Amino acid sequence: MDMELTKPRLQAKYGPYGGQFIPEVLMPAVQELEQAFLEAHQNAEFQQEFRRLLRDYVGRPTALTYAERLSKKLGGAQIYLKREDLAHTGAHKINNALGQGLLAKRMGKQRIVAETGAGQHGVASATVAALLDMECVVYMGTVDIERQQPNVQRMKLLGAKVHPVESGSRTLKDAVNEAIRDWVANVKDTHYLLGSALGPHPYPSMVREFQSVIGREARVQILEQAGCLPDVCIACVGGGSNAIGLFDAFQNDEAVKLIGVEAAGNGLHTGRHAARFGDQKMGRPGVLQGTYTYLLHDEDGQVMETHSISAGLDYAAVGPEHAYLHDSGRVEYTSADDEGVLDAFQLMASSEGILPALESSHAIAEVIRLAPQMSKDQIILVNVSGRGDKDLDTILKFIGGSL
Repeated sequence: MDMELTKPRLQAKYGPYGGQFIPEVLMPAVQELEQAFLEAHQNAEFQQEFRRLLRDYVGRPTALTYAERLSKKLGGAQIYLKREDLAHTGAHKINNALGQGLLAKRMGKQRIVAETGAGQHGVASATVAALLDMECVVYMGTVDIERQQPNVQRMKLLGAKVHPVESGSRTLKDAVNEAIRDWVANVKDTHYLLGSALGPHPYPSMVREFQSVIGREARVQILEQAGCLPDVCIACVGGGSNAIGLFDAFQNDEAVKLIGVEAAGNGLHTGRHAARFGDQKMGRPGVLQGTYTYLLHDEDGQVMETHSISAGLDYAAVGPEHAYLHDSGRVEYTSADDEGVLDAFQLMASSEGILPALESSHAIAEVIRLAPQMSKDQIILVNVSGRGDKDLDTILKFIGGSL
């Protein structure tokens, strides 16, 4: 199966969204990165190395699994799972980390910095740094460090330095702030390995390109297994990299409905959530961490603290391409609350023998809601963006210590 990057499709803006809202000191760095990416697209050696590592190191293509028991239990649509949980390190994050790591090496950088919430991007960045013999520093909020200890230990074992972030809400947004500060201070020898389809141009487009392998594979696989395209594609949306990676291959297929699932946390009515599109009062366009997009902020422009049982979705903004897809109506954005996410996790475990990440369980929660409303000849394709081993401590705390 062809895992080659397609033609370069870097764009600075998605309608009004995107752009480069960064300090002047970082402009040469992002311009260098854009040029390096465009040149790598045309370089046969880079392409060959990237494809080889995706195949032999990451383990691509990842499987597409027909969820027979889950489909029968829900009594409606046939459900297929794109298994990014089977990729090396346990999530889709490795696709982008590997691509950016190779670019950093190509640019002569000796050091990478990264942010992480759920820890999967941190693990992927540490993994790639070890593979490519580079120094790695990962910034992580102390709230997330507490709830993602297995991934913290994995990063350290891989040789990365995990830098605790005590400022603000001590979650993903604050980790991004600290990673950017490090980048500004060490821009000559350091690459910021941004983990989602966020930040200043060229990051949103570049991350989408590295993650688009998910959708390209899934499109071929569903045609082989089901003989047709899916009726619906579903993925969770924090910053939005796994979702944009899946959706990219189906955007031009008008008959395929695309659904992104945000984190409703304790409920949209409580204010303790991370639903940028779901909260019509606080979720509106603004600038955060280098890009113009939808984010949760008050009338004075103060960014709201967010909440989700899932550390990877606990973020105040969303990628600018998602903002454009929301406004255009091409993608429908829904949300799932913590309680529904836990139910989805347990149903997947008992039905299919798969422990999805809490992030991915948001997408499964939407499947549980939607599938019974569909007919048995219709198909849902859902992205299982990562595995849930990392979340077991969090899950056990929420459900009282036992299953």
